[in-house]
Amino acid sequence: MKNKKHTEKRQNPFTVIVQKEISDQVRSLRFLILLAIIVLTCTGAMYTALTNIAGSVKPNDPEGSFFFLKLFTISDGTMPSFLVFITFLGPVLGICMGFDAINSERNRGTLSFMLAQPIPRDYLINAKFTAAFIVISILLFALGFLTTGLGLIIVGIPPTVDEFFRIVLFLLIACVYVAFWLNLSILLSVQCKQAATSALAAIAIWLFFSVFYNMLVNLIAKGIAPSEFASANQMVYFQRFVLDLLRVDPAHLFNEATSALLIPSVRSLGPLTMEQMVGSLPTPLSLGQSLAVVWPQLTGLIAATVICFALSYVSFMRREIRSR
Repeated sequence: MKNKKHTEKRQNPFTVIVQKEISDQVRSLRFLILLAIIVLTCTGAMYTALTNIAGSVKPNDPEGSFFFLKLFTISDGTMPSFLVFITFLGPVLGICMGFDAINSERNRGTLSFMLAQPIPRDYLINAKFTAAFIVISILLFALGFLTTGLGLIIVGIPPTVDEFFRIVLFLLIACVYVAFWLNLSILLSVQCKQAATSALAAIAIWLFFSVFYNMLVNLIAKGIAPSEFASANQMVYFQRFVLDLLRVDPAHLFNEATSALLIPSVRSLGPLTMEQMVGSLPTPLSLGQSLAVVWPQLTGLIAATVICFALSYVSFMRREIRSR
């Protein structure tokens, strides 16, 4: 009994904070509501994929061997695919779990009390991110494996090793994508005094990229589009410039990275000239080749996530905390 008490006293404060944050997250009403929405929508996407997967395989389809990956990408038009739902609802999940991470503690007066304890100051913000990221990762992997398990039960064909690793990498990239929006919302929570302000700011950024950013890029592209007599090189440079503008949007980076993993026939994510296409065979890429194609997009997504976390970390460490 004494040894047990002695072990509990020695428990790392960071671990204690993470456990408390995870408990608060999963017991909150907003998480339960968001969880119900995500599960219902993803269940609809799974049902659509399972009912249409038989007709998605054609006789001479080069991706016929990647049968399981179609569970995450196919749709009959009535409901979006699993991939589209993650792209749309992932930011909402990240924002909901981080918009009041710091300012709610400050407004309740518990922030100054926690920082008065003999623990490093950065433990708090690190634990906030770690706990939310663990919950997000468990949720996304549970949904992904649930889709795989239902497909295995209904279809009766197990996924290949290559398909399994592609699904795992897709879920890992989805976790990074949601973590970007989580870190952005935590950054706004540090900067804004009120939770409502940080939530509205995060939602406004998400709506800008989801709705208005593509319109803005299309307007820019229309204004600087080369004439119909432009050379092939000028057209390629123009298309690459437009793609670079679109890749500022995290959702576009996520779609490019995951589509190349879940659709092995995708050989390039940019414009190709006729010289580059000569001699290429319409065969699916291996897992290593698909990773080589999406590596720039994956690096950019990870870099954006790390930058948001670094900004929130530095801002929190420099901010003066006063008791109410």
